[in-house]
Amino acid sequence: MSDDQDQAELRVKLARLELEHEDYDHAIDAMVNQGVDALRLQRFKKKKLALKDEITKLHARIIPNIIA
Repeated sequence: MSDDQDQAELRVKLARLELEHEDYDHAIDAMVNQGVDALRLQRFKKKKLALKDEITKLHARIIPNIIA
């Protein structure tokens, strides 16, 4: 697989994860407004944080830090 193909696949995965992260954000807001129990809310927040960590790792793979 070529490097360009790899980068394209990473960008697609990144876009999917960012969308899923945004969905969790909206779901958490709705849950807070509805007064959902704290344990369920905590699980959603934990999943959202895990997605954010994965997004950050993908960003680093796509745009590596180059020290000049």
